Amino acid sequence: MSDDEEYTSSEEEEVVEETREETKPPQTPAEGEGDPEFIKRQDQKRSDLDEQLKEYISEWRKQRSKEEDELKKLKEKQAKRKISRAEEEQKMAQRKKEEEERRVREAEEKKQREIEEKRMRLEEAEKKRQAMLQAMKDKDKKGPNFTIAKKDAGVLGLSSAAMERNKTKEQLEEEKKISLSFRIKPLAIEGFGESKLREKAQELWELIVKLETEKYDLEERQKRQDYDLKELKERQKQQLRHKALKKGLDPEALTGKYPPKIQVASKYERRVDTRSYDDKKKLFEGGYNTVYAETLEKTWQERQERFTQRTKSKLPKWFGERPGKKAGEPETPEGEEDAKADEDIVEDDEEVEEEVVEEEDEEAEEDEEEEEEEEEEEEEEEEEEEEEEEEEEEEE
Repeated sequence: MSDDEEYTSSEEEEVVEETREETKPPQTPAEGEGDPEFIKRQDQKRSDLDEQLKEYISEWRKQRSKEEDELKKLKEKQAKRKISRAEEEQKMAQRKKEEEERRVREAEEKKQREIEEKRMRLEEAEKKRQAMLQAMKDKDKKGPNFTIAKKDAGVLGLSSAAMERNKTKEQLEEEKKISLSFRIKPLAIEGFGESKLREKAQELWELIVKLETEKYDLEERQKRQDYDLKELKERQKQQLRHKALKKGLDPEALTGKYPPKIQVASKYERRVDTRSYDDKKKLFEGGYNTVYAETLEKTWQERQERFTQRTKSKLPKWFGERPGKKAGEPETPEGEEDAKADEDIVEDDEEVEEEVVEEEDEEAEEDEEEEEEEEEEEEEEEEEEEEEEEEEEEEE
């Protein structure tokens, strides 16, 4: 028997005993001894109570067994749910792990592909460089030792030199590592004997001598190219001098010694511009401000003369007491009123003249600022042109 069954049987016995004690009526010795009918009734009652208790106990046992069955089913269901949940969590963790591993693997593969592509590009560049060096060695030294190559427009219209300058420090370091990886071959000297080590050292020494000779040749070639560039520039200057002399100009007119010509007349107009360079240059040095100031002064003088020559209409004579006259003041003569009116007119003219001068000063300041901005823009354009020329020379 299990613990639950022992517990239930003991409980049942206790309940039966208690009910029997409660239902047992108090007997008097006289009634129990003398009346047999009474005893039979009491026995009948006890038997009825026992049967009723047995029915109650059987019903209780049935109910208890049902509850235990339901509880057992719920526990089994809970255990199954825990097992399925643990399996689902395990599958989810496994799926996440596989997804993370796949992502890491794809990133590594992409990185390896990029490194391999860079290595292939650098290998191609190295092969081209080696072929060019070999061709230069085999070529006759009498001819020109330089070639002018066309500009190759790379990505976004940038040249190779511009793309090289725009690279970050990390990219340059990575390319350096890749290029060194196939230029510097690893030394496999494990298990070599003395004779093999001597042969390897001799081979490395010959490689060092070869590289030093190539370095010397390249340095000498660069010196020769610099000299040739200077010679070409000098020849170009001589040709430009002869061209200027043929046209009747100064010998240094076309060599860049003087500032460029200023085109102020249309080439479609059939007339010759007889103005000198200084006259043309003055047009761009604020001459407009002086012309504007002269025109303003001229118009001011004309208006002032027109104003002074106007017909002055006299006011009618005041008959009676003058407005604003205080007690004891003398009468105002006729000439003083006209004098006061003239003074007021002169003061108004001075105020107008001051306003015109202020406007002229403001306009002159604005024109000076515009000229300074134009000069700065011209300087920036000249600097950009010089930088482009330097880049072209470096690429050549």
